[in-house]
Amino acid sequence: MIGTDLLASFPLLADADAATVARIAAAARPIAAPAGTILARPGEALPHFVLLTRGVVRVSGISEGGREIVLYRVGPGETCVLSSACLLGQTALSAELVAESDVAGFALPDATFQELVAGAPAFRRLVFANFAERLREIVALLEDIAFQRIDRRLAAFLTQRSGAPLSLTHQAIATELGTAREVVSRQLKEFERRGWLRLGRGTIELVDRPALAQLAAG
Repeated sequence: MIGTDLLASFPLLADADAATVARIAAAARPIAAPAGTILARPGEALPHFVLLTRGVVRVSGISEGGREIVLYRVGPGETCVLSSACLLGQTALSAELVAESDVAGFALPDATFQELVAGAPAFRRLVFANFAERLREIVALLEDIAFQRIDRRLAAFLTQRSGAPLSLTHQAIATELGTAREVVSRQLKEFERRGWLRLGRGTIELVDRPALAQLAAG
């Protein structure tokens, strides 16, 4: 049942009254998409609000030249604040949403979303619950890009990952850090020259994690 699935994924809806849950269940329609699907593009108007119950959606900013930077990710029980802002302000989306894994959930029509935000406190709390946290993440990301050296940001990125070796392409790292692939490749080769890591095809083996951590710490 829709109501049961939503309550399991979105604990904040546990405080919703029966009428709110019934309204959501009546209006929501199941949606699903395989990994790699572009769910929405910059400049598009969103027709619905998505309640994700399975999988991960990557939310990215895209430059005019096509460069991508990952802003944040949305998992089950979370809401996409940029999508919410788009619907609340009746404006076009300013980011690209991509299914990073197979995803499933429920879509609420825009009209129902507006009705519930205005009249259902539990749903309104759900929509705004992670606005502050997402805003903090985006501001921190912008500060890193503007003020932190790329070698330190790359070192921090690598040391925060586990695995031996790390399965990462240079382009994937560049997307996460909001820079060009060539910049990442050049810096990785410098780290390899210093003996801190070894590069393979689509893999990175950290040889001297403490040295990378020291660089990341400044």
